[in-house]
Amino acid sequence: MENMSNFINPLLVGTTAHLEQNTSKISAKQLVLAGVGSLIIGAALKKTGHAQTGAFVAGLAIPLLTSAVYKKIKSKKLENVNKSTDITGNYYEH
Repeated sequence: MENMSNFINPLLVGTTAHLEQNTSKISAKQLVLAGVGSLIIGAALKKTGHAQTGAFVAGLAIPLLTSAVYKKIKSKKLENVNKSTDITGNYYEH
């Protein structure tokens, strides 16, 4: 039952390493597409008269897009971990 509670509420685990390990298979591009898709589906639901459901689905866009930005920034930082610059700003590997 403990695994199910961690799946339902990942904040119970308390570590970002665990969350990153579980979401490492999802790319930033997929997260952006899911975020934009949730906005479109939410708008369509609102137009068809399902205002509460549409608001909920559209509300999922912000966490999805934020996760995509985080993954992109993290991958850029990992690329530049072993790189340094000289006085002129040129990169070189350690």
